[in-house]
Formats: sequence, structure tokens, C-alpha cells
Amino acid sequence: MPIHSFRPLTPAGRFTALNKTSGQLSRKRPERGLTQSKNKTGGRNVYGRVTSRHRGGGHKQLYRIVDFKRARLDLPARVQALEYDPNRSANLALIAYADGVKAYILAPKGLKVGDTIVTSNKATTNDYTVGNNFPLSIIPPSTQLHCVELVPGRGAQIARSAGASLELVAIEDGQATLKMPSGELRYVNAKCRATIGEVGNGDHNQQSLGKAGRSRWLGIRPTVRGMAMNPVDHPNGGGQGKSKGGGGRQQLVSPWGQLAKGFPTRRRSKPSNAQIIVHHNGRKPRGQK
Repeated sequence: MPIHSFRPLTPAGRFTALNKTSGQLSRKRPERGLTQSKNKTGGRNVYGRVTSRHRGGGHKQLYRIVDFKRARLDLPARVQALEYDPNRSANLALIAYADGVKAYILAPKGLKVGDTIVTSNKATTNDYTVGNNFPLSIIPPSTQLHCVELVPGRGAQIARSAGASLELVAIEDGQATLKMPSGELRYVNAKCRATIGEVGNGDHNQQSLGKAGRSRWLGIRPTVRGMAMNPVDHPNGGGQGKSKGGGGRQQLVSPWGQLAKGFPTRRRSKPSNAQIIVHHNGRKPRGQK
């Protein structure tokens, strides 16, 4: 969607740039049977302690139940509306199957109201159009994909944010090689399902909120730099002039001392690590030559 800037009639309007949604997204209320209530945590755990800072407040939201499994096979579905989703960066498409059942899916780039999509285990050359869903084993290489499963039948887990897509590189011995948006190469079972195309609303990251209040509407509370605090409040606080504390020798860390830069945070024991061929930084996993 194109980015829309505003006339600088107010200080906030001068810096605001938002997605232009008029005439493109439906203004109707979400489908009642496809929503459920959503409780806010304010960043607190079950003991009431803050475990995720800078969260709280924000506008009340309904959660839209998105069909990430696409399990209704060989039933054509018609796109009835494109809708905004407050819970994610991508927009949603409301589809109605031939038997009357409705569902929400992520709206791919190029999908329009009135289009027909299908989920199937077989396909012809003309079926590889935006929004259709197939197993990786029957999709041609070099196809742009989104909403890809990591485990067959679990539902889409990869490439679900606005503008995201990945490339199917090859299929060999029941394994599909995928090139992730980060440049990482990894194996995925060829029985996993994927949707053709890329996720829509690719201009989402070009938006400028324009004022602090719009962040508060999103449930984001103010963030203060550690360097601007006192030593009692943060390891990087204090010092004479602009310094990181400790005479400028200390590394940038979190309030609890965890390194903030150059420190790997991914768990080594993560099961899917074994499926990575090349990391996003071009390095191969440990033990591979």
C-alpha cells in the first residue's frame, strides 16, 4: 500500500507518514465467529512482575483467528474482503469456501476482492498463482513463497510478516531447500505446505508514527536509554559527560548485565538448528565444512 504523508497543519502531522488504506481495506467490523477476546499483560508474568519492559496501555483489540493450516483441500474460496489486523503487520483476507465456511488468511501482495484461491495436493502450470497453497514437493523451484510450515501439518511458521517472502531453491531426497529473507539457507520437509507469493503491505516499515501518542495507542510505553540514567538504575548510567559508565570502558548491556551487542542469543540446542545449511551471515553451522 502507498505511504500517505499529511499537510503540516500540526507539529505531529509534519512527521506523520502512514499507509493509505482508504478504498483498499474494508471498514466493516471483523467476522464475529472468527474473533476472540485478547487480554493484555502489561509485560507482567503470572506473579505480577515486569518481565518485558515498555509495554502497557494501548487500544483494546480483538484477536482474529487466522487459518495457517489451510487444511480444506480442493475447495475453491472467494476473497470477500481485505481487512486490517491490529495484531500483526500484515493485512488479512476474508475468504468464503464453496460450502459457505469462512476463514481469515494473510493477504498476499496482488490478491484482490473477488479473486478465487484454492488449497490442493495437485496442481497444473496455471495453478501457481498468488494465494494458492500447495506442498513444497510440487511447487517449481525459484517460486516466491510465504506462510511456510516447518513441520508438516503444524501450520505456517515462516515468512508471515508484512512484505516477507522466501525462495524455494531446490527439492532433493524429500527435503526442500529454502532461501530465507535473511539469506539463510535451510532444509524443510518437502511435505510442508506453502502459499504462493509474498505477504502484502510491504510498505509497513516505511511508516512514521509522527508522535508519541500513536506509540501509546499501540501499547508501547516510553523507552529511556541506559546511558541517560544514573548508575544506580543502569550499568551504563552515570559518568562525566557522554559516557557509558565505568569511565567509558564498559560494554553496552541490559539493565541486568546481559551484553547488548555482539552476543549470540539463539539457543544452541534448538532442534531446527540441524536443518540450517548456511546462516544469514554466510557462515556454515558448527561442524560443517
